[in-house]
Amino acid sequence: MGAAEEVIEARAVDSKDLQQQSKAFDKLTDHVEDRQLNSVRVQEAMASIAASAEADWNAMKMREKELAAVKIKPADVDIIANELELDKKVAERTLREHKGDAVAAIRSLLR
Repeated sequence: MGAAEEVIEARAVDSKDLQQQSKAFDKLTDHVEDRQLNSVRVQEAMASIAASAEADWNAMKMREKELAAVKIKPADVDIIANELELDKKVAERTLREHKGDAVAAIRSLLR
């Protein structure tokens, strides 16, 4: 029975080797799957960021259109710019943000 025992031992060693190889292969495929999942997550995050940036850009464009539609008096811009020693663009923007109300614009600039 010596030969039979050797065959059983050889099979046991082969079985252990196969188990170790199987575990190593599983670790490798798990790592590849994790990388693929991370890649998908990164792509989803980038798409979300791009969509958010586009929404922000569109909101900013809409706000600029709204401000451009506000009627303001050039004399009010000059008074605010001269009295508060501001650039005319800053005075005009502030005046537009306050819907042409010079008093509210000046109050906000003085805060």
